[in-house]
Amino acid sequence: MGTNILFHAETDVGRKRDHNEDNFLVDKGLSLFMVADGMGGHAAGEIASALAVRTIHEKIKGERTLLDDFLSGASGASRVTVKGVLNLLEYSVQQACKHIYEAAQVDVAKRGMGTTLSLLLVCGNRGFIAHVGDSRIYLVRNGKGRQITEDHTVFNELVKRGKLSRDQIEKVAQKHAITRALGVYEQVEVDTLSFELLPGDQLVLCSDGLHGYLDSMQELEAPLAMPEGQAARALIAMANEKGGKDNITVVLVRVVGEGTAMEAQRAQRLALKREVLMRMPLFGKLSERELMRVMQVAEVRTYEPGQQVIRDGDRGDELFIMLSGQVKVFKGDAELSTLGQGEHFGEMALIRSQPRSADVMAETKSEIIAINRTDFFDILRKEHEMAVKLLWQFLGVLADRLDRTTKDLRTAREEMEIEDITADIFRDEQSEDTVSAEEQDIHSRPTIPNTINRDRE
Repeated sequence: MGTNILFHAETDVGRKRDHNEDNFLVDKGLSLFMVADGMGGHAAGEIASALAVRTIHEKIKGERTLLDDFLSGASGASRVTVKGVLNLLEYSVQQACKHIYEAAQVDVAKRGMGTTLSLLLVCGNRGFIAHVGDSRIYLVRNGKGRQITEDHTVFNELVKRGKLSRDQIEKVAQKHAITRALGVYEQVEVDTLSFELLPGDQLVLCSDGLHGYLDSMQELEAPLAMPEGQAARALIAMANEKGGKDNITVVLVRVVGEGTAMEAQRAQRLALKREVLMRMPLFGKLSERELMRVMQVAEVRTYEPGQQVIRDGDRGDELFIMLSGQVKVFKGDAELSTLGQGEHFGEMALIRSQPRSADVMAETKSEIIAINRTDFFDILRKEHEMAVKLLWQFLGVLADRLDRTTKDLRTAREEMEIEDITADIFRDEQSEDTVSAEEQDIHSRPTIPNTINRDRE
């Protein structure tokens, strides 16, 4: 919606199966794309995947007004945020999960049927993803591909936990079993993600019948140099040539730009935002998908020269990271420091609410990334592996701060304990001065008559 895109979808039964349990959906008007890979005997997988895409499509289409409001950027009570759109996607997926589960309870032959689901919704310059299972979505930007969904499989869980080596995991019998699917239970945990789209971006939605044969990212990137239709057919042919053991479905989406200066500036700004976040110790160890999760909640704000960023004593609930410009930090009338690109302040506000300890004022026109504590906690609750990384890195940040404070205190204490040798350095000079003063005092003292002796006489 609101963005010029090209797309193409293909599905194939493969060389080993006699029927296709994959389903896909493309709605050009909504800019909505889905791939679902069903599972279950007696063609139940095909029913589950079809029910999933149909239900989700109906729910999202029914909220077209919400998406229009998001695109219009309406303010006030009617304002729809990124989180509002993600909530709509999650609700729609949960409704599909419930419908599949209920259908399975009615028909004993369909008990346990389920489906994966990878969904992409394009709204203006943003992409929105909802994902469950082991189908995948890839983002190819500037010719470089990266997986931006996480496989919900036994294999991936074992890799994340680090309990076994990859060689050991390869020997696990059920390593490809999925750990989440729509319809197996009445509810399911849904991964959602929002990210900024750039002209030239390509997105690939596919079932494991394709990505199971990708030995390297280059095998995906090379066909995408062709038009979408040719690229989709080439990818399916590759999977079939390598065995075609499963159904193969692929949906390709390309964002088309107009080559304007504004588009180039937006691309540069997004690249700078990513670079600045990656340089920050707190986020330096995150994967590409995890970094995109942080960027989703990282709001960029603009401050004019002289505008207050934070006020001493106010309750703080945001971390600030300098994207461009400069700010000055004050304590009372004393200037403490000047901060520029890549530097940050207020990180303690991510952990607990406490009064700010200084004033921060924009010295020049500045763009500053703000991350709210509520959004940060939301990441920690939903992304367990990411939470471990972030909290571990946060401990490192606090340890560095404590180390610097300890060194500053030690230096101050050593300076206080330095022996004052001023008296030793100037002792002779002071002695001479003292003697001279004493002699001068003696010579200038008035003569006192010897009245005692006289009295005795």
